[in-house]
Amino acid sequence: MIEVIDSARCTSCDICVNVCPTNVFDKTSGVPVIARQGDCQTCFLCELYCPEDALYVSPFADQAQAIDLIALRQTDAMGSYRRAVGWTDGTRDRRGDDRSYLLFGH
Repeated sequence: MIEVIDSARCTSCDICVNVCPTNVFDKTSGVPVIARQGDCQTCFLCELYCPEDALYVSPFADQAQAIDLIALRQTDAMGSYRRAVGWTDGTRDRRGDDRSYLLFGH
């Protein structure tokens, strides 16, 4: 379940808003808001596509978890799913088409 957006890392690109299949996030004039946390399917797409590692999705899909943002930052948990599937800075050039679609809708 989506647990936190780190406002210190988020650049308000709205990729998470665009990629979420269940419309969990609301756009704002700044950092998106987790508006419907209970609708999260724990698909990890928001964490996967976040270019700033500003999101944390808990692998515990059934219930919200108590989250310590400082501990998440210290353990490098933010963006860990993206790294686990091989979406690292070294593979960024291979994701260009997907990201372009998410940003511009073409």
